[in-house]
Amino acid sequence: MAVERILVVDDEEPIREVVCSMLENSGYECVQACSGKDALERLHQDSNFQLVLSDLMMPELDGVGLLENVRRTHKELPVVMVTAVHDISVALAAIRNGAYDYLLKPFEREQLLAVVRRALETHRLRVENMRYQSNLEALVDQRTRQLRETIAQLENAYDVTLEALGDALDLKDAETEGHSKRVMAFTIHIARFMGMDEAAIRVVARGAFLHDIGKMAIPDAVLLKPAKLSPDEKVLMKEHPYLGYKMLHKIPYLGESAEIVYAHQEFYDGSGYPRGLKGEEIPLGARIFAVADTLDAITSDRPYRKARSVEVAREEIKTWSGRQFDPKVVEVFLAIDPQDWERLHRETITPKEHFSYSLRSLEPGK
Repeated sequence: MAVERILVVDDEEPIREVVCSMLENSGYECVQACSGKDALERLHQDSNFQLVLSDLMMPELDGVGLLENVRRTHKELPVVMVTAVHDISVALAAIRNGAYDYLLKPFEREQLLAVVRRALETHRLRVENMRYQSNLEALVDQRTRQLRETIAQLENAYDVTLEALGDALDLKDAETEGHSKRVMAFTIHIARFMGMDEAAIRVVARGAFLHDIGKMAIPDAVLLKPAKLSPDEKVLMKEHPYLGYKMLHKIPYLGESAEIVYAHQEFYDGSGYPRGLKGEEIPLGARIFAVADTLDAITSDRPYRKARSVEVAREEIKTWSGRQFDPKVVEVFLAIDPQDWERLHRETITPKEHFSYSLRSLEPGK
């Protein structure tokens, strides 16, 4: 067991010698300092002390000054003040300022040892508590890192599943193959320029990618019908936002994204479907998606027409601002370099890359 070390501070050498003799005979190790200034130098050179036993009245730096310095640099180190009877009010003030205890001169050996034992026990408990807190913080940090890694692994697994769902929809509706990936890329790009944080962007990205997932519940005879849909078939087709919402909203990590799926056919002026939402009743992610979706629809080939330019899409979206589209989203969209859309349209990017935490590939200006 390590010997407990005590720094004994007094400007009178005979007193230091007597105090150290009492303590050393009881198994403690003592180091002497002749002033408060000398004590600070020794603490600076060697901080391995468990207690400071200091006289109150000393030249250069008195016991109160020493106490103030110790409290700043060695917060866990207890200080016991030694004083004459006429200094008792000063000693009590030192207690209020952080001294552990005080001894009145002259004192008996047992008085000294009793105070020292109590102070050292306090120091031991403080150190153990600090060690416990440090270990606890390290354990919490470790568990937090492990939890984050697990969540990241789960999200990656989820996103692989989402990609498979999107691919399944593409196989069913080959007419719009790749549409979900492109519209997700466009949606993310606008969301970034609107200042959305990455957590919100991940929600929007998933909603954009899965916006047509409800079409998987539409009969092929309706979904793939080459001729014009009948009124009843149009009603059935218009159910796909709600069907998609029903498929997704009970999945915990897709709950917010499901709201975007539900609202992705709503118009800003309230003339959309299925609920006729208007203005800010429509989730922001769905309002952003609406612009991105129209951009992709105009700039992509369709069986009934060839793709048109980004500039045509910009003019069309500008024309419908305030009716189909949120004017604030349109304003942000029009401020983005048109070449960004051409680049994103050319690139083939999987949902996993878009759902990553950094989303570096879609940072503005890249």
